[in-house]
Amino acid sequence: MALPFRVRRGRMSPRAADVVVALVVTLVVVVWTLVSAQYADEPVGRTVIGWVLIAVGCGALCFRRRAPVTVAVVTLLSCMAYYPLSAQDGPLMIAFALALYTTAAEGRFAAAVALAAVTLLAVGLGEIRQSPGHRQIDDTSLAMLAGWLISLVAVGRAQRTRLAYLREVEQRALAAEREQEARARQSATEERLRIARELHDVLGHSISLINVQSGAVLHRLGKNPAPDVALAAAEEALQAVKATSKDALRELRATLGVLRQADEAAPTSPTSGLALLGELVERARTTGLDVRTELTGTPVPLAPPVDLAAYRIVQESLTNVTRHSGARTATIALDWRADELRLRIEDDGEGAPEEQPLGSGIRGMAERARAFGGDLTVHSTAGGFRVDARLPVEAPASTNTTSKGDPR
Repeated sequence: MALPFRVRRGRMSPRAADVVVALVVTLVVVVWTLVSAQYADEPVGRTVIGWVLIAVGCGALCFRRRAPVTVAVVTLLSCMAYYPLSAQDGPLMIAFALALYTTAAEGRFAAAVALAAVTLLAVGLGEIRQSPGHRQIDDTSLAMLAGWLISLVAVGRAQRTRLAYLREVEQRALAAEREQEARARQSATEERLRIARELHDVLGHSISLINVQSGAVLHRLGKNPAPDVALAAAEEALQAVKATSKDALRELRATLGVLRQADEAAPTSPTSGLALLGELVERARTTGLDVRTELTGTPVPLAPPVDLAAYRIVQESLTNVTRHSGARTATIALDWRADELRLRIEDDGEGAPEEQPLGSGIRGMAERARAFGGDLTVHSTAGGFRVDARLPVEAPASTNTTSKGDPR
């Protein structure tokens, strides 16, 4: 059997609370009326009508929040009929008082004021029509009744305002919590992408060089050279692989340093930057690529995040040259200006088809440049492929300090 109301999370539903309140008011009115009946005699017919009015007035409270104005009118009419007819003078007015308060508390302020005014006017007119000496309520009691009705409406309005304020505070708290969660998710996503980009640049470059170096020596050994020539070629390739893998491990340790625990020692290897550009060029040359560097302007110290971004852009560009272009030469041009650094990496390879979508490496380079207010463009040329990047000398204020995710 379904219950008329449900209890949620240990608290009664509004409908259940209304039923409980109606039962309590009914109990008070019934007990008070039974006590009063011992000291008042009246016809049985009036007694029956009085009990019916009590049942109607108190029973209507079960719906006081679902239909507040209607319940207030019903309880008021019950009182207007009950008190002139019944000699028992029970406290049925409690039901109307509660209904009037609920009307104001549920936001029906105008209706509550109107009902209070009608009540006061009806009582006043009823007392005026009484003959002298037969009044039930004197002027003082009438003034107290007016104050009582005003207080009920005012308290109900205050409760309405309080609940509205609490709901607004709750909504703001929920909105702030959702915003904080969204920011946390966004920060986590950005951090994952940043780490993925770092790993891609570090491992992609080094593994590509190792692949090219290994492929080159295997090709030479496939021609069955003399033993001493084969041994020299193998030794040269292994030395290059060793140096490349060593650099890769150094950078990988620095990148994964962001995942270290607080009590672990931080990596002490030098941070990647343009200061290591010479080593980067030498590693690329071990693959047989003729890499040239051009410098214009006066070099100035870059903000560490910008320095790392410039290094990664050159690194990824050389990786793409060795892996995809089939180029024999590549040029790295650094143009130092007053407030920015212009980078140009150009090769004499096959270029890239216009319809081919950009790879993750190029997207990563563009994201690095945009992160500091710069930009990056790539396009095929008549003799190969070209990467142009522009980076500010100083990182913007929002990224000028090393973030938690920077491998430093």
